[in-house]
Amino acid sequence: MPKKTSTKRSSASSPQILPSNLKFLNFFLRYPKITAFICGGLSVLAFAPHYYFPILFITFSLLIILINNAKRPLQAFQIGYAFGFSLFSFGLAWIGNALLVDIAKFGWLYPLAFLACGAFFGLFVAFPAGLSYFFKNILSRYLAFASLWTIFEWLRSFFLTGFPWNLEGYTLAFSNRLIQFASVGGSFSLSLIVVLICALPSLLSVKRTKKMISTCLLIPLGTLFALYTYGSIRLYYQDTTPSETTIRLVQPSIPQSMKWQKETLEYNFNQYIRISQSRNLENIDFVIWGETASPYPLDYDYEHLQNIREAIPENGYLITGLVRYKFDLYQNYYPLNALFVINSNGDILASYDKSHLVPFGEYIPLRQYLPKQIRPITNAIGNFLAGKGPQKIQIPGQPSFGGLICYEVIFPHQILNQQERPQWIVNLTNDGWYGNSSGPYQHLDSTRMRAVEEGITIARAANTGISALISPYGVILGQINLNETGILDINLPQVSEFRTPYSILGNVPVLGICLLLLSLSAYLALYGKKKAKIIN
Repeated sequence: MPKKTSTKRSSASSPQILPSNLKFLNFFLRYPKITAFICGGLSVLAFAPHYYFPILFITFSLLIILINNAKRPLQAFQIGYAFGFSLFSFGLAWIGNALLVDIAKFGWLYPLAFLACGAFFGLFVAFPAGLSYFFKNILSRYLAFASLWTIFEWLRSFFLTGFPWNLEGYTLAFSNRLIQFASVGGSFSLSLIVVLICALPSLLSVKRTKKMISTCLLIPLGTLFALYTYGSIRLYYQDTTPSETTIRLVQPSIPQSMKWQKETLEYNFNQYIRISQSRNLENIDFVIWGETASPYPLDYDYEHLQNIREAIPENGYLITGLVRYKFDLYQNYYPLNALFVINSNGDILASYDKSHLVPFGEYIPLRQYLPKQIRPITNAIGNFLAGKGPQKIQIPGQPSFGGLICYEVIFPHQILNQQERPQWIVNLTNDGWYGNSSGPYQHLDSTRMRAVEEGITIARAANTGISALISPYGVILGQINLNETGILDINLPQVSEFRTPYSILGNVPVLGICLLLLSLSAYLALYGKKKAKIIN
């Protein structure tokens, strides 16, 4: 008798076959890495300035389905890496624009910067994907992945100095109401919520009862409604009363290609002064310039220090960014990216030195191992000294404030000294490096999230970018748009003594919740097949 041929498919040679009305997904399962790569790139559209949030329901659900259909942990890791590589390559593509400022010298590095962002940061998605595979059914993998995604976002905020850009929770920043929960759980809690609700439809790939369909529809809608309701209540009771302190944000929009040319330094400096004087200074308490607005070290350059007095109100102050220098006993000098507070007499009353430096821009990690051709493109080449960290600056008769320079504002729970909390924050930046890209808009969203988390007003002054005054609720009270030259005169809102839960507890609660979800995932993986009746 002829041998009976088995019609059973080997799980090692083909993906899991889906129910008949979901067979269209089999096309994506045949090419899991390509599908994951496409999903990662599409997920970028959920961030500023696009905010296509609904696309995440497709991309994250497909990602979980791909992980669940992987044949082994390594394949799940590779699927996660493809998703993360695309997410960060395209999501951080604006970084490469800095290399195009001097395209003849540094333009060749653009593809390397694009690939490097994906290659490194993609690991922060690959590990959650690979580790979640060890949980033995789709429900446990879904819960484990959401928890691990959040934990690895948190790790990304400090690993190798950290770069917590485009946390998944920022995709909710299209609505002031939806981000208010960050005051309780921080941005990482919003990331956990976003991944949980957007990946939930993946469960329909294994169980499609009316109850499951209702669950996958109602839980996301109910969660978003709860966030919206909480945010509406919180914003309803916000105190919008302006204080007596008036600030003037100055944005000259000097092209980055002109900013450090020797022949334009004097013009740029005078441009700041002219714009600051373009309206009466009489009732202004603080004139605020952007990062490295002064190209001159004002603590040594007496002539320009005197010139700058023209931009300072008689009874007010100038807050400006500049590069200052520190000398050692052998007259070697080291630059610091600094903020000065100067009065109308030309006295330097206070200063702050940037403490969280930009890798490959203000210092070079593992410098001795890098090729000589790779150099930062900032004015001082990769040898900046770091300051001592967040501090409170107190000017007599004025509310105390803290200083942040450039991307220091992107680090959750690291923007101020919790023991000596200031009453507002000045963030000096320069997004001119990145041109007409998504970078300046995403940078602004990071600033809004810090304001909500800490419950503190932030005044953001950019050479160009988006200068804005942001309330303690993340609401933009006034702004100067990208590439727009001008000033913004506006009163600080009344200082609130109320501290947000997040400012007190930090990231401990959300990390605890992630660990609890991982424990639940382990339980479901071991015993949940009968309990949850999930078809694997």
